[in-house]
Amino acid sequence: MLRVIVLGAAAGGGVPQWNCGCAICRAARERPELQSTQSSLAFSNNGRNWFLINAAPELRQQVTSTPQLHPTSGELRHTPIAGVILTNGEVDAVAGLLSMREGSPFNLYAHQRVLAILKANSIFNVLAEKNVPRQAIDIDLSFEPALADGAPSGLAVLPFAVPGKSAWYLEGEIHPGGDVEEDGDTIGLRIEDKASGQYFFFVAACARVTPELAQRLDGAPLVFFDGTVWRDDEMIVAGLGVKTGQRMGHLSMSGDDGAIAMLADCGIAQKVFLHINNSNPALLHDSAERASLQNAGWQMAHDGMEITL
Repeated sequence: MLRVIVLGAAAGGGVPQWNCGCAICRAARERPELQSTQSSLAFSNNGRNWFLINAAPELRQQVTSTPQLHPTSGELRHTPIAGVILTNGEVDAVAGLLSMREGSPFNLYAHQRVLAILKANSIFNVLAEKNVPRQAIDIDLSFEPALADGAPSGLAVLPFAVPGKSAWYLEGEIHPGGDVEEDGDTIGLRIEDKASGQYFFFVAACARVTPELAQRLDGAPLVFFDGTVWRDDEMIVAGLGVKTGQRMGHLSMSGDDGAIAMLADCGIAQKVFLHINNSNPALLHDSAERASLQNAGWQMAHDGMEITL
């Protein structure tokens, strides 16, 4: 059995974004059901030991809001969080690691290019490697994440490359992982419970759906997929920025080349958008965009959403 909890469903900045006065952010300040923290997810195959995918800046808040991640009653120092798997090096995926610096052991997994980003920034040294060993993971090579004491978890995690880009703050800089263009800055994950055979996919950043990616996701019981923007130019049209979704390394939900159209024939049982930007009109429950994606068989992730396979 696999249990999955969405700790945060939003893209960078959350909803509402602290400095944004757009219509969606204004509405979210008045309507708590529209509010969302930045994207992070927890999963477990036994309900006792949990692994996180990415560590959002609000991770402390997310853990506090999730009873399954609280210390065991009667324990002075304890956490059921056994490890964290990073899928990219963006601020909204790694900043929450700094909230896990109080000495509890856990394993940190990431591609070598993302680990190089952490190594290049000395602030992450607050996570002493004797307590938080950094484990390099390879593209298309399955691994079994370990529990904090080194015991096997009974899970199989397969990282795979997805079209994307390195962290935006590295634009124009020499990449700590090497200046040669290669896969690893943006990855997706296939996560399986070995005992039951149940599995799901996590793809929170994706610039396009290639035939290879569509084939990989075909027939999956559950896919969490990048839902950053509804249309590629929405931030420009709304006056919120100068970059398109593609320029930021994100595919739009709509359009002939968007996620809804490109994954329509993949036979995915549950399709869930997450990493949703505050500019995306599908955040509004009564919007035409929300109705359109629901009619296409998609759901919108929200903080606290739980799915069991």
